[in-house]
Amino acid sequence: MSQQKIYLVGAGIAGWEGFGSKALEVIDKAEVIIGHQRHLDIIPHFTGEKQVLGDLSIMLDFLKKTDKRTVVLGSGDPNFFGVARFLLRNLPKERIEIYPNVTSVQYAFARIKEPWDDAIFVSVHGRGLQRAIDRIVAAEKVAVLTDQVNTPAAIARALIDRGAEGYDAWLCEEMGLPGEKFTKTDVKGLLEIKASPLNILILIKAWEPNLEHFPLIGIDDDQFATVKKLITKQEVRAVTLAKLQLQDDLVLWDVGAGSGSVSIEASNLMPNGRIYALERNPQYIGFLRDNLKKFVARNVLLVEAFAPEGLDDLPDPDRVFIGGSGGMLEEIIEAADRRLKSEGLIVLNAVTLDTLTKSVEFLEDHGYTVEVTCVNIAKTKGLTEYKLFEAQNPVYIVAARKETE
Repeated sequence: MSQQKIYLVGAGIAGWEGFGSKALEVIDKAEVIIGHQRHLDIIPHFTGEKQVLGDLSIMLDFLKKTDKRTVVLGSGDPNFFGVARFLLRNLPKERIEIYPNVTSVQYAFARIKEPWDDAIFVSVHGRGLQRAIDRIVAAEKVAVLTDQVNTPAAIARALIDRGAEGYDAWLCEEMGLPGEKFTKTDVKGLLEIKASPLNILILIKAWEPNLEHFPLIGIDDDQFATVKKLITKQEVRAVTLAKLQLQDDLVLWDVGAGSGSVSIEASNLMPNGRIYALERNPQYIGFLRDNLKKFVARNVLLVEAFAPEGLDDLPDPDRVFIGGSGGMLEEIIEAADRRLKSEGLIVLNAVTLDTLTKSVEFLEDHGYTVEVTCVNIAKTKGLTEYKLFEAQNPVYIVAARKETE
């Protein structure tokens, strides 16, 4: 196989004038240049072979076999959501040299006069939207590379559905071209704009839908809308969250989410995590939606499904909390066990000895290390001039760790 060098050269916003001297030298000595047509048009004087970039596998096959000096043109910095990732994964790194340029994201932030060192960068180009929305809602400032399916309007609809519309939005279109345009609006305003296919969306947090401040953990029970106060009580909730051993970027399944109290406080503790609140009971759905909106639980996704069937399309979890099972406890544990990552945790709350016994035996039979904590809560209650303690029913918190395979 030929070990001829492959040169990745980034084309900047300014076109031909934007290439550095080293990049111009590489282009001048090239025998073959590969790139999208808009990039090839930047170098009309080039007399060698031009190949329009299409199927990446075809380009890769050519690069593996060629002994010709080849330049691959990309936009801005090829290492930034560009073709470099693909080539570095499939070719020896010593064959590749990269000449970056100013990215469209850098240019966009410069034009709207906004620092970008505190921004995160998300691409939905050829990717699914859901994971991108998970990252956006946890951030204060975001630059989004869109495509013709995942448009700025589609992103706006997804943000509104998550109750995360509190962003100023800059729609940056046709940058570097005669039709260049920068439009400042808000998330709802994006719904009314038909954006150019060549755009970058910048979102900057401006406000929160809910201005009332609640604690990260320990929200009063009466703050949650629920059915007949059927809720994981404040003190039990705190111990449950401790047993889940949450970290910032984990995936949590909340099965039988009820009012959503565990999901909401977990959301506060892991803003970059992904939480899936699974609930099917129609009595709870409305209350759950209201609570997610009230507490701005932006990284909690409500899944209206009956476990275990509703778990099939969710990403593999790091943690699973089972708050309600609808009589399907063993089936839910079986489903969670198949998908739970190594060293993951399953935590469930049992209020009856039958549920406690069944869950512990079943989890131990599946190779889990199980710990049970009995939580007995008694709170003061006023009675004329005296105060008495009123006991709540004991709750058994079962925490099971999946051992390394």
